[in-house]
Amino acid sequence: MITYFEFLIVGFFALIKGADMFVDGSSSIAKKFHVPGVIIGLTIVAMGTSAPELAVSISAALQGSNEIAVSNVIGSNFFNILVVLGLCAAIHPVPVEKSIIKKDMPVNIGITALICAVGVAGVFAGRQFGEITKIPMDQSVATFGHGLGIILTAIFVAYIIFLIMEAKKNPTKGDAEKTEIMPMGKCIFSILFGITLIVSGGEAVVYSAKNIALSFGMSETLVGLTIVAVGTSLPELVTSVVAARKGQVDMAVGNCVGSDIFNILLILGLSCAIHPISVNFASVCDMTILIIVNIICLVFCITGRKINRGEGITMVGLYVAYMVFACVRELG
Repeated sequence: MITYFEFLIVGFFALIKGADMFVDGSSSIAKKFHVPGVIIGLTIVAMGTSAPELAVSISAALQGSNEIAVSNVIGSNFFNILVVLGLCAAIHPVPVEKSIIKKDMPVNIGITALICAVGVAGVFAGRQFGEITKIPMDQSVATFGHGLGIILTAIFVAYIIFLIMEAKKNPTKGDAEKTEIMPMGKCIFSILFGITLIVSGGEAVVYSAKNIALSFGMSETLVGLTIVAVGTSLPELVTSVVAARKGQVDMAVGNCVGSDIFNILLILGLSCAIHPISVNFASVCDMTILIIVNIICLVFCITGRKINRGEGITMVGLYVAYMVFACVRELG
């Protein structure tokens, strides 16, 4: 058991360090070729910070650990919205840009509703209402197949293209170009070694988490929602909290919502495009709750065009309540 926890810790470290090296190397190469900083942020940096979730979910899908593949994405999205954003607001009120309210948050809710609809359709397929109330939480009720994966990935590509076009129309000034540029050899080494750490770290996390779940009698769904989701979301948590402590929180909402969109469209999309994923009844319930949570967050953002400290504390409290619910459900 100690060995499994050691593997888990080493795997998380490899994921975070690998993502950091990948971002640094890729950003330096992009700047050498004069790629605008905003495009780097929308593509390379976004992919780098979400690389842990991507590595874990794809590894889990290929290993047949379907529950970890899905619950990692759902759990990470819960953590990003309620804990990362909630803690930032608790430290310092978070202003919300108008474009986030009108564009990004509705997109996030819409794509979450899309995958939830596929799961709900699987629940009702060929069943009467009385049968649905008796479905065990760990029973597979739907499949996220190649078709859904391709659709989600295509939406992601279209969304990134749209963001880049919007960024070119409305350029912003900043100090991103002052970032240190590494020598080409060091850039290539950082990218290759970073990818190696990400892949190996993802394998280690899935392997250890799966065995920990079996050893304690826990389901892969609960492990994915808690240990794996929190571990893979550490880069976003550390970055956002440090920014909040410095009073630089104006982009906190966009970063969290953007990460959630990335998780569903690219990570879940690629995972089921590579290998079909079976979804259990518990995950369908979690997707439904995630939609409700996102709507609550949107309401907080609309009222006063910011998330205040009280709302931030409420969001963290909602996450704690959800974790208690997940554990009680597991015991049941």
